[in-house]
Amino acid sequence: MAIYAVGDLQGCCDALKRLLDHVRFDPASDQLWFAGDLVNRGPQSAETLRTVIALGDSAVSVLGNHDLHLLAVAAGGKRGRRDTLDDILDAPDRDELLHWLRHCPLMHADSRAPWQLLHAGLPPQWTISEAAQHARAVEAVLRGPDHQALLSHMYGDQPDLWQTELKGWPYLRFVINCFTRLRYCTPQGQIAAEPKGTPGSQPAGLLPWFAVPGRKSAGTPILFGHWSTLGQVHWPEYQVWGLDTGCLWGGQLSALRLDDAALFSIPCDEHRRPGAEQD
Repeated sequence: MAIYAVGDLQGCCDALKRLLDHVRFDPASDQLWFAGDLVNRGPQSAETLRTVIALGDSAVSVLGNHDLHLLAVAAGGKRGRRDTLDDILDAPDRDELLHWLRHCPLMHADSRAPWQLLHAGLPPQWTISEAAQHARAVEAVLRGPDHQALLSHMYGDQPDLWQTELKGWPYLRFVINCFTRLRYCTPQGQIAAEPKGTPGSQPAGLLPWFAVPGRKSAGTPILFGHWSTLGQVHWPEYQVWGLDTGCLWGGQLSALRLDDAALFSIPCDEHRRPGAEQD
């Protein structure tokens, strides 16, 4: 059995199918771990969800910010001007697609591999065990009767610093922002929501979340997506792999085989949009 971790799809289903052919994926024996953002901005969000769901137990996906945004829009929230979600929102199987997505985790691990999978990042104050507990807290609300209230309260950049006293919506919002939006923070763990560029381009005083000295999740291999401008996949000194290689933006779609850390990528030139803002 091989486990492949795959970067952000964002509705690029044709690219996913080419990648699976490239690695000779066998759903009878192999498994796919998706780093979130299955939907939005690309042309085939509904088909992407159906394809992943059809893989059954052969696939798992964590939630990304675009996946949560879809759920919020479906619950009556405001659409973004660049959203490409109508094929899901107008689909006859809309409810089934949204139900499946709402039950995806924020963080995934498997006893057969030492890796942790998430979409964006972890604040330096959390151990892996604490991160898993916070993920489960959000998942419980998202899967329960208060999920629409959560989706309406999750937007916003505050609070931007972890405090053990956080409770209620501010607590859940902070957890969601870490798991689905985090790129840079201060050495104290204060989140900076705006910078999106390659490390080295950020304002003074900010570090990539994985490069903060004393990060309590250090020592555990972490797979993540979200950061298409990261500049490289493997950051060996930090034991992290950033798998979003910008398929939506004309880059590549990548899969990491966890058995031997072999990286497989295919070009996605058909999605190239010069000057587009990457997020």
